Amino acid sequence: MTEWTSLNFVIVDVEGNGQQPPDLVELAAVPIVGGVIGEPLSWLVKPDAPIKHFATRIHGLTNKDVADCPSFAAISGNVLAALDADALVAHNAHVDLGVLSRKFPGWESPEVFDTLKLARRLVPGLDSYRLGRLVEAYSLAEGLPEVLTPHRATYDALVTARLFVLLATKAASLEDLRGRPPKEVDEDALF
Repeated sequence: MTEWTSLNFVIVDVEGNGQQPPDLVELAAVPIVGGVIGEPLSWLVKPDAPIKHFATRIHGLTNKDVADCPSFAAISGNVLAALDADALVAHNAHVDLGVLSRKFPGWESPEVFDTLKLARRLVPGLDSYRLGRLVEAYSLAEGLPEVLTPHRATYDALVTARLFVLLATKAASLEDLRGRPPKEVDEDALF
């Protein structure tokens, strides 16, 4: 079986404008190569539709903050390059994948690992699996610069990367990380 560190991962987090469906306001990507968390890349984007007030209350970004930011089309090549990995990781991944799929019609995501689902399976019995609660439970924000704050893409991607490494090291194998049972060995076939 292949060890998880043999794969190159990219952790992704998106922040939206509060519209339905959500449009991108901020995106961060953090590589994990050889099991080592790399430097984050992040982009602020001027969305096609304004940021709703309730979204601003969550991530703190206002329409004024992104008024002079590039459109997604202007950064799409850089984002695609950052997403070039063996596997994509996100917390509650369907949200991030939904936004990326709308932004990149026809894009095929690599294998996806959802830290929300992984945490529920690999560390059962917690009272909550929200990212903020997992950050507290495992001190995942320790040592991060104070300028990084929860619900901003870079912070969330970095703590998700730390969570993924923690969960990956708890998994017995890459197959266990993927949630697949190990293949049974037919002992009769060995002789």
